[in-house]
Amino acid sequence: MKTKEAIILAGGFGTRLAHVVSDLPKPMAPINGTPFLSFVMKKLAEAGVNHVVLSTGYLHEKIEDFYKNSFEGMTISYAREIEPLGTGGAIKFALEKTTTDSVLVLNGDTFFDINFEEFDQFFQTKQAVLSVALRHENHTERYGSVAIDENKKIQNFAEKNEAKGEGLINGGIYLLKKDWLKNLAMPQTFSFEKEILEKLYAENDFYGLPFDAYFIDIGIPEDYEKANNEFPKLFNNE
Repeated sequence: MKTKEAIILAGGFGTRLAHVVSDLPKPMAPINGTPFLSFVMKKLAEAGVNHVVLSTGYLHEKIEDFYKNSFEGMTISYAREIEPLGTGGAIKFALEKTTTDSVLVLNGDTFFDINFEEFDQFFQTKQAVLSVALRHENHTERYGSVAIDENKKIQNFAEKNEAKGEGLINGGIYLLKKDWLKNLAMPQTFSFEKEILEKLYAENDFYGLPFDAYFIDIGIPEDYEKANNEFPKLFNNE
């Protein structure tokens, strides 16, 4: 895989999980004793990523003390937010710790078992500034939906309250050109989803690649419990 660096957004408060995991940042929620974040990072290591930047904020020390400077052969750097920067601000801030032209970006509280090699090849072939890993869902209301054309160019993002029924959703994994995002005139704090994806797709070449792969977002207690039940089978008790 050509892309060797990744940013993981790991600064979430986990408000809806507070009564389940009260003393940890959401990505550190234990799945049968193993932090959820470890499963996300293991997939990156298997794909050939050699440097991960963890974007931290809330209870950052819990993540830093656990992972320190490496995991599964990958070097770890930290981009710690003093004040919440929003997803866009956090990504831009973390990009300062990267050195390559293209960077993977993932949510630390979502596991999407995509083929990273295929995603990277798609990104390189399209010569896109931004590509999004997509997934088909029967009920898009919780996530919002994404429309693509026959060339997989993104045509529209529908917000959560606008999306209805089945369709493609944003799986929370991105590949982007570092300099393109760095050079956008944005405030220090902004939402990647609202200010970049939903506002700039019409004037930029954003592409989406659908994957039929396991997906879970542990943002709500029901799915956190589901992950605890399903991950032992998914990872063969590793």
